[in-house]
Amino acid sequence: MHWADHTALRLGDRGGAQVSCSGITPSGEFHVGHLREILSAEMIHRACLDAGLESEYVFIVDSMDPLRRVYDFLSDSYERYIGHPLAYIPAPGPDGEPGDGSTSYAEHFLNPFLKALEEIGVSPRVVMNHETYESGGFAESIDRSISMKGEIRGIIESISGRELDDDWFPYNPRDSEGSMDGVTITGYEKPYVQWIDSHGVEGRSDIRKGEGKLPWRVDWAARWKIHGITCEPAGKDHGAAGGSYDTGIPICRLLGGKPPDKMTYEWIQLKGMGAMSSSSGLTIGPMEALELVPPQIMRYIIARSKMGRHIEFDTGPSLFQVAEEYERLVSEPPKEEGGMSKRQKVAVSTQEGAIRLSQIVRGSEPSESIGGVSFSHLSMLAQIKKSDEGVWSSLRKSGHLAGEPSTSLVGRLTRMRAWIGGPHFPEDGRVRILTGEKGEVRAEIGQEGLAFLEALCLALEGGEWDYESIGTRIREAADKVGITRREGYTTLYRILLGRDYGPKASTLIGEMARGDFVALASSYFPD
Repeated sequence: MHWADHTALRLGDRGGAQVSCSGITPSGEFHVGHLREILSAEMIHRACLDAGLESEYVFIVDSMDPLRRVYDFLSDSYERYIGHPLAYIPAPGPDGEPGDGSTSYAEHFLNPFLKALEEIGVSPRVVMNHETYESGGFAESIDRSISMKGEIRGIIESISGRELDDDWFPYNPRDSEGSMDGVTITGYEKPYVQWIDSHGVEGRSDIRKGEGKLPWRVDWAARWKIHGITCEPAGKDHGAAGGSYDTGIPICRLLGGKPPDKMTYEWIQLKGMGAMSSSSGLTIGPMEALELVPPQIMRYIIARSKMGRHIEFDTGPSLFQVAEEYERLVSEPPKEEGGMSKRQKVAVSTQEGAIRLSQIVRGSEPSESIGGVSFSHLSMLAQIKKSDEGVWSSLRKSGHLAGEPSTSLVGRLTRMRAWIGGPHFPEDGRVRILTGEKGEVRAEIGQEGLAFLEALCLALEGGEWDYESIGTRIREAADKVGITRREGYTTLYRILLGRDYGPKASTLIGEMARGDFVALASSYFPD
């Protein structure tokens, strides 16, 4: 079965209500790589619902995490905010300078990402971690962590293999200026942690308020308990031996919680460039991707891949292949048949699950996502028709569209035009009809090619001007002059596009006026 359905089956054995979770630190621009964790958790949540389990999907924003350095997109003015929680830092303006504080740093980067999630069909319960601290949600876990400081220290050191500093403490208070850096703990008397900061100022932090936070490894374990999380996929860095997943599980138990089973995923890589990274600038943003890729296809890229395999995200030629694979499975849903091997049955089940989980609205009909128009056909029309109405008119003429286009189809065309007009569209996919005879092309097609063109032009003088009729005439003309049909198609691509391949030839010719095609082909005939 599909990996999400298999996970749901395991979670059902665990019993009780299920809570799938993913989290993110809003320290900068998000990228498509973040969608793997989020969509993996959301798809498991959907699979739980499909299996009849009570389930919720929670998205935790690590807004209490500190600003760790001045990133390239920030001005030097942010130096004074290093160590401050992202929720309490002003958002940067276009010039990288701190804003007026009406929007926090965390909100500034989070809000566009939540919009992208909405477009891709993800509607989680959003939890801002700083609000959980402010409301006292972490207070019990903080108190228990402090009282069991030795045990937690032992877990981290023995599992991670690294020694903690002598003054390590399982709570990082905010100092007199709001930073969590350079603070020394001097005592604890519930609910207050006493400290002295790097400025020599003494103070105390109330663990029931947002006046400090747990270190990452303890924070993660604590929120599993606080939110009752039963499933949280994490990147392979967290899942590595001795990583935060391995330490989080026993710490969660020590705090009185029941941790989720360890679940890790491989990263998304930009094809030929390696794993995406916000800090290195090697990214494609989710909004940028969704301006190019239909959301169902974006979901399918995640759903079709096992979590343990890396994904190469490619907005070039491979996107055609993935889209065509999706469309084929939607148009001809895989079915289990007698005589299939176990491997074939697994493939059918996996493909069915991938298509089901790729829909924007859970339970919606997959065929509505393509609207009877293939990705490659829409690509061709978007390039040879200047106006959207020209595209709709062509689709009506070919029988692909009856009446007005759906909202989904309008959105697909908008994305297609953005893709074609941007830097990611592959040159191999471009459709530029040649305007007349080219000497080098004439030499390439030779006498057999010219004979084929003459026979085809003669056959196309009358009769229906539609894709099917044109396809029939192409095959008949090739047979008549004694060349292979493949040679005939190659000849057509050379005179139409100046290369040996392209969209379906009968479709491409059918989108031209009869006279324009005949004139172009005839320009190659001897005088």
